[in-house]
Amino acid sequence: MSEQTPQRVPPSPTPDPSTRGFWEAAKQGKLLIGRNASTGKVHYPPRPICPFDDEGEVEYVAASGEGTIYSFSVMRAKIPYAIAYVELAEGPRMMTNIVNCDFNALRVGQKVKLTFVPSEGDGQPVPMFTPA
Repeated sequence: MSEQTPQRVPPSPTPDPSTRGFWEAAKQGKLLIGRNASTGKVHYPPRPICPFDDEGEVEYVAASGEGTIYSFSVMRAKIPYAIAYVELAEGPRMMTNIVNCDFNALRVGQKVKLTFVPSEGDGQPVPMFTPA
């Protein structure tokens, strides 16, 4: 049984000064991650201070958009959806949704690729993933 339709519409995010650049990049189809300019360590979500140490400036870099499902759960709600941790090719893991697929076919270790889903309200694109 395929659960491709209907699709759940994500809520619209509320950017603040520290996330504005992230959401502006999303409008251009880019997923940003943070990278410590001194150590090279990457993190998600991007934020002004490195979560690993407080030395070095954080720069925002575009992720490749490739990843692997680390774990997931299918929520069998009125409109079903799959929530997952995706391990990005660059290393960090992000909580996201897996969309445009048969939820019964999802597997841990499955390759996925970035897609953007318009949010409710203003349509701000939200990064999600679909099977590669």
